[in-house]
Amino acid sequence: MTVFQHMEEALAGLHTAGNYRVFADLERHCSAFPKAAFHSADGTQRDVTVWCSNDYLGMGQNPVVTDRMIEVVRKCGAGAGGTRNISGTNHYHVLLEKELADLHGKEGALIFTSGYVSNWAALGTLLAKIPDIICYSDSLNHASMIEGIRHSRCLKRQFRHNDYKHLRELMAADDPAAPKLVAFESVYSMDGDISPIKEICDVADQFGALTYLDEVHAVGMYGPRGGGVAEREGLMDRLTVIEGTLGKAFGVMGGYITGPSVLIDFVRSFASGFIFTTAIPPALAAGATASIRHLKESPFERHMHQAAVAKVRRALDVRGIPHMHNPSHIVPVMVGNAAKCKWISDVLLDDFGIYVQPINYPTVAVGKERLRITPTPLHSDADIDHLAEALCSLWSKCALARAVA
Repeated sequence: MTVFQHMEEALAGLHTAGNYRVFADLERHCSAFPKAAFHSADGTQRDVTVWCSNDYLGMGQNPVVTDRMIEVVRKCGAGAGGTRNISGTNHYHVLLEKELADLHGKEGALIFTSGYVSNWAALGTLLAKIPDIICYSDSLNHASMIEGIRHSRCLKRQFRHNDYKHLRELMAADDPAAPKLVAFESVYSMDGDISPIKEICDVADQFGALTYLDEVHAVGMYGPRGGGVAEREGLMDRLTVIEGTLGKAFGVMGGYITGPSVLIDFVRSFASGFIFTTAIPPALAAGATASIRHLKESPFERHMHQAAVAKVRRALDVRGIPHMHNPSHIVPVMVGNAAKCKWISDVLLDDFGIYVQPINYPTVAVGKERLRITPTPLHSDADIDHLAEALCSLWSKCALARAVA
């Protein structure tokens, strides 16, 4: 078998299993989000409603953000001009890092090109450069965290998801003198559950461990200033590192870490994922700063968002559409079959003008396939009713079980 035949066979396997991914050609409407133009392969286009965007609050189209980005593009140009170390550090990067440090109550912050890179680079560097450190990782941590830990080649322990008692057992069995780091998330993006941050911090403190919290699905969304679940629960001071993204609730692009100034400087000085990559454009940094400042002052978007999530859940419950109940803003509609999940997604797009991607293996386990719905403050009541009615119709056509009220 040739190399290319191997590739073709592997791709055919994805098709057979219903796991082959097709990217919809979408063109967002800035003035009408969550509406977008869907460009078909035959060259035609039509409007659809997007139900799976991580632009949770619609800040990607907010004039507070877009006007600022346009202003800075005209002032500084399109690109950063290079890596931060050589020619790419711009005043707007500095301002953004100060804003992020303030958001999380930390001494310093460091921005990266994405949330994936910030996890991979920060964890990979910390765990590789601190001698004999042991990492304790939640079993459902994001791929970026897993890759960073793996890249470091440190000693790793995996504790059962959100099980701080299991974490305590693992830590108690290890050398008490060894440095330790606990890596976990606040909001887990597929099930939408929230970790027991206080209890995990209690265990970490008991064994003198550093704590690393990924808040990418929570920043902007929770807390009085949008600092995340840790801010909402008054726990930010107990986390050594808080990591987040600029590409979800803040509506722009990039990732970051916040923490003690010495740790931030350490990662800045040793992380290849920071040192050798071009910096984000100044306009992105300025737009992110504007978004963060706005959401620090305005609870309106968060309140409207929570109301929209509640409406979606009620509409699904009335029609018996099974969805995973959780305390977050993520609404996983459970299908449990890869082929049916993709079929429903295709028909929603083709017949109902609704865009929501199927979530299949390897993102979730086989048998846990789902539609991951993410309501926004900008989805209307009519949008919600249309989505619920469409799912109700397709549930019957697929002979899928309904939830019992």
